[in-house]
Amino acid sequence: MSTDPKVLRRQKLRWRIRAKVSGTATKPRLSVFRSNKDIYAQLIDDATGTTLVAANSRQKDIAAQKGTKSEKAAMVGKAIAEKAVALGLADCIFDRGGYLYHGRVKAVADGAREGGLKF
Repeated sequence: MSTDPKVLRRQKLRWRIRAKVSGTATKPRLSVFRSNKDIYAQLIDDATGTTLVAANSRQKDIAAQKGTKSEKAAMVGKAIAEKAVALGLADCIFDRGGYLYHGRVKAVADGAREGGLKF
């Protein structure tokens, strides 16, 4: 485990959020991970521990696009929403993963809402 104070703070926030937020098969958890360069999103069924849908900014169709990291994050949100709607999922629970609901994390949420997900 890291000893960096910023990492430890985010981990504590993440654990506190995860204690309250849990996804099911009908209403999965939209989990967001933000690295320095890319952003990843998954729809997770915590009851079975499976990932139902995943999208990230490293996918060929998103990585080929020009734009800022926030614009690519919005594309990731739209992509995961399209995949979820194709599976018949309309509702989800948003898990910001210990990050502030701002910038790229907010862009993923807004893109998912534009794509048809409700949370």
